[in-house]
Amino acid sequence: MDVVLRGVEEADWPRWRDLRLRMLADTPLAFTETLETARGHDEEEWRSRVRRAREPGSSTLVAEEGERWVATMSVFTHPRQGLFLVSVYVDPAHRGGGLADRMLAEVLRWARTRPGQDGIRLHVHERNPRAQAFYHRWGFRDTGVRVPYHLDPTQREVEMRLAFPGPAPGPAAAPGGHGA
Repeated sequence: MDVVLRGVEEADWPRWRDLRLRMLADTPLAFTETLETARGHDEEEWRSRVRRAREPGSSTLVAEEGERWVATMSVFTHPRQGLFLVSVYVDPAHRGGGLADRMLAEVLRWARTRPGQDGIRLHVHERNPRAQAFYHRWGFRDTGVRVPYHLDPTQREVEMRLAFPGPAPGPAAAPGGHGA
């Protein structure tokens, strides 16, 4: 079955919830909430999360195989630090087949159209060398900044940044079908 990339709509909240719960169960160190906390959210919280994913300056992309979501990536604009890549996840059955590359290429296409942005940052857990290597292969570089890991401040997250070549783009282009 083909995997289709698309944006999210508020009506997708049950699939967003299901994917988020699978993400937290599979790779708890990659995210800033626990599975227990996420299980306690009500419908309105899940709807709110999908609405936030569609706000101006944000973009969320999901990979859909049939009715099942198998991957996601999001970008949001931090008011002082610019674009941040967050909530990156690929289901174990889909890892290693190029889906993460395909999604990141699409997310970066969108990010490069954002006015006044000259790069994109991310934070990755210090004990996640596979993710660090993936981002490094795409040109992200360690900035030297370390931030406390939200769920355990004795652990650290590594900040990585990808600089966009050339001047920051002008007026925003239409989003590539995944959030505005």
